[in-house]
Parts: sequence; C-alpha cells; structure tokens
Amino acid sequence: MSVSAAQEIGPDKTLLLVDDDEPFLKRLAKAMEKRGFSVETAGSVAAGRAIATARPPAYAVIDLRLEDGNGLDVVEVLRNRRPDSRIVVLTGYGAIATAVAAVKIGATDYLSKPADATDITNALLATGDDLPPPPENPMSADRVRWEHIQRVYELCDRNVSETARRLNMHRRTLQRILAKRSPK
Repeated sequence: MSVSAAQEIGPDKTLLLVDDDEPFLKRLAKAMEKRGFSVETAGSVAAGRAIATARPPAYAVIDLRLEDGNGLDVVEVLRNRRPDSRIVVLTGYGAIATAVAAVKIGATDYLSKPADATDITNALLATGDDLPPPPENPMSADRVRWEHIQRVYELCDRNVSETARRLNMHRRTLQRILAKRSPK
C-alpha cells in the first residue's frame, strides 16, 4: 500500500481483529500490519469484549458468528467504549437481516467472506458517504446458494431432514450438496 494510503489510517492505528478461524485471523493480522495498522487479535466473543473494554481500538474487524456467541456483542461494547471507532463486520453467511442488525448496532460496514485485506482496508478507511468500490471477485451464484444452504443447515442444528424440509428439497439431494466442497 502506498504512503498516502497509510496516512489515511490516522494517528491512532490500533486495530482489533476478532475471528475464531485461526489461520484466517493470522493471515489477516499479517496483511493489516503490512498496511500500517497496529493489530491485536481475539479468537472469541469473550476475548474481543475484554480487549474492547480495556483498550478500545480505532478500528475493528469482527466476525459475526463465533464459537462462543455473536460478534455483535463485541461491536456493542466497542461502540459504547469508543463511539468514533470504525467497525467492519465479517461473515460467511451474508444475509440482509444480519447486515441491517450489524449497521443498526454500530458497524460501519458489512462484508461477506471471503473478503481479502484490500476489501477490508477499503471498508475501514471509507469516509463519510463514500462507499468502498465493489469487490473485485464477488461470490458466484453457486457460492451464494451454498452459503445459504450451510446457514440453514447450521440453524437447524445440522439436522439434514429438517434442513431439507425447510429448503423444500429432497433429503438425498441435500446430502450430496453437503458432501461436496464449497464452490468458488
């Protein structure tokens, strides 16, 4: 990233990353450090809330669904402790309802995974009413379908029969879809 972009970060370069996907968290932390941020990471809602309370950062990237709860809890604590912080919520389950909830509770932007460091940086540094440019590699229709099926499957506590009923699809068809890798 160029020097001018690094100057846009501002004097307070603190960034909190909260995600329970450890390999992704480490890669993103390295990429954001290279872009000039001072990164602190957390792998759970509890750890994210503790950091947001003790040392509220200027920027935050928070995963919506974590093993121990909802990332919006961290957003809420951070918004209360530091109202000027810029927060981007990430999720593998892109849905309009959760995007609206994230923005209402105080998130600056909402990105669907897989989001790369450039997309995240653009979202964090977008000012005023400027929207960040659209992603260079948006999810394919097959990937969006797969993400939706995975979300419903998780909401049904991984019950194949109930998921198939809710999606109005044959159980065997659903089993074949779940057995495959995610499309790109």
